[in-house]
Amino acid sequence: MKAARVIWLACVLGMGGCTLEPHYNRPTAPVPPGWTDAAQPESKEPAAERSVADIGWREFFPDPTMQRLIELALRNNRDLRAAALNVQAAQAQYRIQRAELFPTVAANGLEQVQKYPPGVLSTGAAGGSAGAAAAPSSSGGQTIRFFEVGVGFTSYELDLFGRIRSLKHAALERYFALDETRRSTQLSLIAEVIGAYLAVLADEAVLKFTHQTLEAQTSSYDLIKRSLDAGTTTAVALRQAATTVDTAKANLAQYTRQAAQDRNTLMLLIGVPVPGDVKFDVDLSSESFAAQLPPGIPSQVLIRRPDVLAAEHQLIAANANIGAARAAFFPSIALTGDYGTASSQLSGLFKAGSTAWSFSPQISVPIFTGGANRANLDLARLQKNIYIAQYEKAVQSAFKEVDDALAARQTLDDQLEAQRALLDDSSASYNLADMRFRSGVDSFLPVLDAQRVLYAAQQSVVSLQLLRLQNLVTLYKALGGGIRESSVAR
Repeated sequence: MKAARVIWLACVLGMGGCTLEPHYNRPTAPVPPGWTDAAQPESKEPAAERSVADIGWREFFPDPTMQRLIELALRNNRDLRAAALNVQAAQAQYRIQRAELFPTVAANGLEQVQKYPPGVLSTGAAGGSAGAAAAPSSSGGQTIRFFEVGVGFTSYELDLFGRIRSLKHAALERYFALDETRRSTQLSLIAEVIGAYLAVLADEAVLKFTHQTLEAQTSSYDLIKRSLDAGTTTAVALRQAATTVDTAKANLAQYTRQAAQDRNTLMLLIGVPVPGDVKFDVDLSSESFAAQLPPGIPSQVLIRRPDVLAAEHQLIAANANIGAARAAFFPSIALTGDYGTASSQLSGLFKAGSTAWSFSPQISVPIFTGGANRANLDLARLQKNIYIAQYEKAVQSAFKEVDDALAARQTLDDQLEAQRALLDDSSASYNLADMRFRSGVDSFLPVLDAQRVLYAAQQSVVSLQLLRLQNLVTLYKALGGGIRESSVAR
């Protein structure tokens, strides 16, 4: 008899390690193995051995000011803090689900008092608890008292077919998904902080050009006004000079406002006021802002992106739910047990001979559920198909982001080189026109046109420098750049 119990217990424990989950296979990524030729014309070398996901942000953004702003954001940004708290909440939910694998043991104390009319107990129509004391009641009938103290568990389900384990697995994968979402939020925050910082640098550069343009146009206006007073020019030339001054003043107000708003955006991202010793007079042409990414990047790096990993964890969780839905078709066994002491008197609870115990196994076999179990299984399978589509869409979106950024990288360099040449030509043209005007050879109209072209060329160079740097940051983010050494918001 004892051997049979041991065998039965071993079978139960062995079956408890099994689940009915389908075997998980990662869906094939619906993207090409590499990027388009136009996106990566210089990447003829073999794929880099080191993944972009292993390049940490400190290594990729070596600029001390950038690193300082990123650290402030990682400590103080509220969106990142909320994402971290969501991860902790998911971890707590996983622990709650995991606890169902173990019996809940509790200590219980019971006092039971019952009263029956005269003659009921003697006829056996109602029975009292064993060992209960029956005492005559003043209003007739009998009063029964019963005391019990013990330790036990209630409705502990033996996970023979892995239903609870599948639910635990699903909860664990949802926790992993939220942790990857936090990493994705963190990576996006790093990119946004760098983008906002670069935007402020661009604002300061444009403000510098605008001040210079306003000074030059004011000087030309004063010169024309003196010429008009001397009778050597016309009022039309003075009005033309006045329009350039007014336009420069309007531009100055516009870019001053934009610079203030971009600083506010940066302050919101880092979560605290921008430190007063942070300088924004850095030249955008500096090569120290970001490191270069390795050439020959394969598309397989996309599966390491945090958002793609989050989508895959959600898919695995849906796959685990199928196992739980399948297990509902099979019998379930629940155990209830208690061990303690019982007596008809409170003073006799712990005396010799008061030991009491109970053990109540219960088996439930589904026979008719109105189609609910079948519907739950169909729902679990449909949800898995939904998450497969979402995973594939996440991979495709990631591929597009990287391909777009790679395509822009080389063309932006070419465009910036051409724009710088245009700026040099515009500057030389303005200097010549200004000298001819001041020497009295030409009217002010050629100077006006040259100033306009020069100012537009200066703005275009700054815009392209900003766009080129932002594209590099976008590419780092799109490739799932490493963030493992960065601190986590608490």
